[in-house]
This record gives sequence, structure tokens and C-alpha cells, in this order.
Amino acid sequence: MNTDEEKGANMDAAAAALAGGGVVLYPTETLYALGCAAHRVEACLRIAALKGRPEAKPFPLVLADLDGLESIAEDLPPDLLLLAKHFWPGPLSVLVRTKDHLPRLVRDDEGFSSVRMTPHPTARELCRRAGPALVATSANRSGQPATALPGKLDPALLAGADAALLGQPWPAGGAPSTLVRLLGGGRMAVLRSGAVSAQALARFFSLAS
Repeated sequence: MNTDEEKGANMDAAAAALAGGGVVLYPTETLYALGCAAHRVEACLRIAALKGRPEAKPFPLVLADLDGLESIAEDLPPDLLLLAKHFWPGPLSVLVRTKDHLPRLVRDDEGFSSVRMTPHPTARELCRRAGPALVATSANRSGQPATALPGKLDPALLAGADAALLGQPWPAGGAPSTLVRLLGGGRMAVLRSGAVSAQALARFFSLAS
């Protein structure tokens, strides 16, 4: 099997695992992620157990495109569409009020989920095949460092996943995604600094202090 065929076979296996309620280790634009289809409660619970992460802490989600966003969001306010126009696909996560069919493990007490549209081709293909939204929590045990290098992934996580996509393109590394909350009227709050700078955001939004 040549390299392209191997990549295709690996992608097929990973997409099938996700569609069947499995857990997959895959690359994003920043770091490796451990994920599942966002609506699969049992798979979300498996990820929490593999990471040793509290179930009360919601998992972040990635999407491939605006169609995917529309399928999970309660509404698409103008500021969300402005953010999407200027910063997506890219490492900017935003709290979006999501629909009730998504489990508590990916939504906070107010019904919001952390969502971003990923530019990584592998993650986007997985979203299109088995999404539309996938859990994208960093592929590390809680309290341990995240990684962008396949050789530094925790062997226990690799063994616990149903499939792993370790081929190139690898994640770019660096800071994780920036996390923001839209406040309406062209205003936003930065909840976690990251790959997208406050200066870049301030070109289009008023940043709350």
C-alpha cells in the first residue's frame, strides 16, 4: 500500500471509529487532540476517564465549516458571523450557545460550548465524515503537558483510543487556541490568551477589560 493509500485507509478507519461511537487521537492546527463525535455521551465519558479529567469540565469542540456550526448552534448572531469571517478557520475558540441534543459533557451550565473551526485538513475531514462537531481536548493526561509531536504522545492514551492519526501534517505547536466570549454590540471578552492575539481581535471587536 503506498503512502496515499495508507493515509486514506487510516482516515477511513478513524472516521468509522468516530461514527461508531469510538475515540480517536488526531492532529489539530495547534496540538494533538483526543476526540469523539460531540453527541456521543459514552465516548465523552471514556475521554474524561482516559485523561483523568473531571466530567463537570466541558470539552471543547471543533468544526469543519459554517454548516457544521449552524447544525449545533442555537442561533448565529451577527458578531459570531463577523468572527467567523475574519478568524475562521483558525485557532480562535468562542463560547456558542448550543442545542440541547448535545450532552452536558460539551456544554456548560448556561448551555454554551467552546467551538472553533479548524484549518487542519485531517481534523476538518474527520468533522465532515463523522461530525459535524468533534470533541477536541488536548491529548494528554490532566496535569501533563500537551504535545504537537507524535513521538511524545502518552502511550496509555494511544492504547486507549480506537484509532490514531499520526501522519503528517502534524500540528504546528505553539500556544493553544484563544478563547473568547461574545458580549453583543461588537464587544467580546478574552477568557484565555492564546494563538490569536488581543491586538488582532481589537481590529474588529471592542475588548472588555
